[in-house]
Amino acid sequence: MVRKILLIIGALLIVLIGFVMALSISKTRDISDIQITSDKKPIIIIAVDSLMSKPLQKVIAQGKAPAFKYLIENGEFIPNIVSSYPTMSVTIDSSLLTGTFADEHNIPGLIWFNEDANRIVSYGSGPGEIWNTGVRNVVQDSVIRLNNEHLNSETTTIYEDLAKRSIQSASINGVIYRGRDEHKLNVPALISTMALLPKDVKVKGPDILSFGVLSQLSPNNNFQKFAWDKMGVSNDFTVNEFKFLLKQNQLPPFTLAYFPDADARIHSKGPDNLKAIEKLDESLQEMLNSFPTWEEAIEKVTWIIVGDSGQSYVKKDKDKSLIDLNKLLSKYSFWERDNKNGQIAIAVNERMAYIYLKDEQIDFSEVVNVLKQDERIGFISWKEGTQNVVTAPHKEEMVFSANGSLKDEYNQNWDIKGDTSILDLSVQNGKIQYNDYPDALARLNGALHSHKGRYIIVDALPNYEFIENHSYDHAGGGAHGSLHKVDSLVPLIITGTDSKPNSLRIVDIKEWILQLLK
Repeated sequence: MVRKILLIIGALLIVLIGFVMALSISKTRDISDIQITSDKKPIIIIAVDSLMSKPLQKVIAQGKAPAFKYLIENGEFIPNIVSSYPTMSVTIDSSLLTGTFADEHNIPGLIWFNEDANRIVSYGSGPGEIWNTGVRNVVQDSVIRLNNEHLNSETTTIYEDLAKRSIQSASINGVIYRGRDEHKLNVPALISTMALLPKDVKVKGPDILSFGVLSQLSPNNNFQKFAWDKMGVSNDFTVNEFKFLLKQNQLPPFTLAYFPDADARIHSKGPDNLKAIEKLDESLQEMLNSFPTWEEAIEKVTWIIVGDSGQSYVKKDKDKSLIDLNKLLSKYSFWERDNKNGQIAIAVNERMAYIYLKDEQIDFSEVVNVLKQDERIGFISWKEGTQNVVTAPHKEEMVFSANGSLKDEYNQNWDIKGDTSILDLSVQNGKIQYNDYPDALARLNGALHSHKGRYIIVDALPNYEFIENHSYDHAGGGAHGSLHKVDSLVPLIITGTDSKPNSLRIVDIKEWILQLLK
């Protein structure tokens, strides 16, 4: 998560210079020249990291989530919509805002290997992974390159599409924010002095861009607090920015607001942690309280709340729960920061991982056969041209590709040969039904064709997580990343409109929003 690397930046500021000098970098963006011209009912999407239906319903039943209860009772609650893949926020947000899977938006995961640069790309993960990748690389990948370079320029975001129609929009703490307007980030002097970021960073965003203390709108977001609290990428910061826009009558027709805080608590305490949702509800209450009444809040604004991924509980016993890919593939040498000629590179996205065969002499089959020995792996997959191959421990193979004669519930056509049980597919009378792996074919196809390289995808069964030498693990807590339904099904709450997406997938939300704003 970008917030993790921003937290590390904040820690570096404290350790190296101290609090007093840091205060000198506090700035707010002047948006007084932006005049909201639309008379459309504003839409706000609140994207909540790791929001899951069952814990949410438990908290509501206990009477500890009045804001969620109000929005659901006055709107529609859809408990299971399908996320993107890998189920990591940066890839999911890319699908949400472009309406495409990873094969089109080209953001493969939180961590992936860039073949052209011969290095691991990380948008912020555990300290060991950040150090192996290089702190400067991680900072610049997450703050600059993610939107400016890595996100496919041929795939438009909702902000770009709305700008073409002269409809204004805003992003508050969104990781993916590319738009058509140029913005200059407020880079702290110390960070530029340390060469973590250039002094002048220009990005393209929507009309209104808020991104922590790097692009702060509200003077009420106290810098002394937020500089050390994930650099402002937090629920409180997001709420204050929203309240500022509302008070200034500058809430545009479309706003995405990101709530990241629940993710860390659930990673630490596990998926059944209810306190995270109680705290989240307090943030929602504060937003609704910005209006004279809650009734007026839903009359004046369309509220859409969506989770990005679920989480699977990871068994506490690390010897059982953690799948060590370095140990499993110990016969090979590995890409490291100081060994860039390693035969294999590993990019772990918690419960899924990319394994890159950098040595052209290594055949896919020899690596796959080793991986198949570990029964904690749910499936193993790779591409052969336009075709995709999937296998699993004690299974043969299934081969699938797009544009065949079989049709799934999302009106997508596929050709399938082999053992469909690997992805728990039911095929009858030309129809494909998904079970444990929702929308498995489109989502897996997206990841397999998301970027260049010879790579294998491994996906863990529930309760297990991948690690490599530098990974931060979540044993005894929660983790996500996999294609399995436990990570992939999330809630959607819609209040203020009777409309809903044509298909209940995150990838279909963009087109629905564009229709609402016609």
